[in-house]
Amino acid sequence: MERAQEITGVGGIYAVLVEASSRPRYAFLVLQLVAEIADGRGQAGPFVAQGGVPMLLREWLCSQLLPMSQQPARRAALRGRVAAALKHELTGDAKRDAARIEAAVEEQVQAVGRANVSRAISDLVRAGLMSRHYAGYATNHKNRGGGRHAVYVVKPGVLALLRKPAPVRRQGPGAANPQGELFAA
Repeated sequence: MERAQEITGVGGIYAVLVEASSRPRYAFLVLQLVAEIADGRGQAGPFVAQGGVPMLLREWLCSQLLPMSQQPARRAALRGRVAAALKHELTGDAKRDAARIEAAVEEQVQAVGRANVSRAISDLVRAGLMSRHYAGYATNHKNRGGGRHAVYVVKPGVLALLRKPAPVRRQGPGAANPQGELFAA
């Protein structure tokens, strides 16, 4: 999509996303996170250091977005479905069974989170706001990402808009007040 080169502001980025994504707010948030950790060329990944420990970029994005999905009612419903699915594997030891269920719930939450991030990245690529390639060793594999890790590159114009500093408001007697002034009568 060539429209990405015409964008003049953050509102323009969002307008492009509305056309390209069924979840434009989520995709915009993913774009903002990638832009925050990208280098000067707009490139992020394949690894991000979190607490001095390298982790895959997609895993990092998923962990950053996890608080959005932590709704107690939904988590309880998921826990119930997982417990029902694991019913035949449970041992009867309450502590061990609870740990097994929690691990399975966490695994499912992470899998859904990774899928959501991948879908948002695909929307951003389709919108022309970023590109994606893979880094790592080359493999002859039918899955183009097999054995390699994703690197996301935010387009330079989009990166400049997302990193653009907020305008400085001048305070003082000569500064114009955009909201008007109160006058004493």
